[in-house]
Amino acid sequence: MEIEKLLEELANAHGISGNEEGIRKIMEREIKPYVDTIEVDKMGNLIGTKKGTGPSIMLAAHMDEIGLMVKYVDENGFLRFVTIGGWFDQTLHSQRVMVHTNKGPIPGVIGSKPPHVMKDEDKKKPIKAEEMFVDVGAKDKEDAENLGIEVGTPISIDRNFVALQNGLYTSKAFDNRVGVAMVIDALKQISEMDIDATIYAVGTVQEEVGLKGARTSAFGLNPDIAIATDVTIPGDHPGIEKKDSALEVGKGPVITVVDGAGRGLMADKQVVKWLKETAQENDLPHQLDVGDGGTTDATAIHLTREGVPSSTISVAARYIHSPVEVISIDDLKASASLVAKAAKNVGKYF
Repeated sequence: MEIEKLLEELANAHGISGNEEGIRKIMEREIKPYVDTIEVDKMGNLIGTKKGTGPSIMLAAHMDEIGLMVKYVDENGFLRFVTIGGWFDQTLHSQRVMVHTNKGPIPGVIGSKPPHVMKDEDKKKPIKAEEMFVDVGAKDKEDAENLGIEVGTPISIDRNFVALQNGLYTSKAFDNRVGVAMVIDALKQISEMDIDATIYAVGTVQEEVGLKGARTSAFGLNPDIAIATDVTIPGDHPGIEKKDSALEVGKGPVITVVDGAGRGLMADKQVVKWLKETAQENDLPHQLDVGDGGTTDATAIHLTREGVPSSTISVAARYIHSPVEVISIDDLKASASLVAKAAKNVGKYF
């Protein structure tokens, strides 16, 4: 499948943290031709293994997206919710959502008190998520429950994959369906190469709520090296300066040196050297990142057991953790190529 079509299918699918089944099904289908074994561990991580005689490389892509979950249903049938993952509350207001009931998905909208009845001082304040609710059109609580809605029902944003200009695309959940697509496409390329490395292609769960699947899967696999695949923040649009992020959309894969100002990942120097020199040798555009914001699965992986040398290959994505994330498809293609070519020459470095 072409990477654009693959990313579209992944991004349009739904899978908030702890509810990654739909994404896992797509990933399993896509990697099956390129691995020797596939398993799902106790946490729900998908692990595809391509056996080799050389160093073992864990390629980790978290399958989950940020979302919401029903906290309770009020007497009038409106759904109160908690946020799952790191939302900026203002991006939630007035969004369409899908409520994933035990009888199938139901569309809804996020509402709140209209400004027409707010006091002047309230209009000046941002509306918090706890003041919002989901309206599915239910008549009352009983009607909502008859639709299959109950406490714990997951809710995801209802936004689709759309092409912008100049090879840019927008969607919800590019964080981290982009990383999943990167691993799948890299595996496809690796299958056409003569490589010695053992590859663990891992779709991890619950990254957005604590890097949980990465921690448990890495412990079980105990790889020699690890690369997390994800998205990261560029500084190429209004509202952010280059001193905050020197990265740009369209300028190639991002190799992490440090994230979270060192509180997250201090990437292994040999891994960074391996990835950087592989990009240079193959004329792949690339960027280096020292970030002071968020982190990735690599943070959990590199602290597993006695330690796993790790870094992250990311795609710069505008408006992360919103329903309208934006990436360059050329960045994604180059990132997948970097992963594959690094797997081919890993023996030179490890």
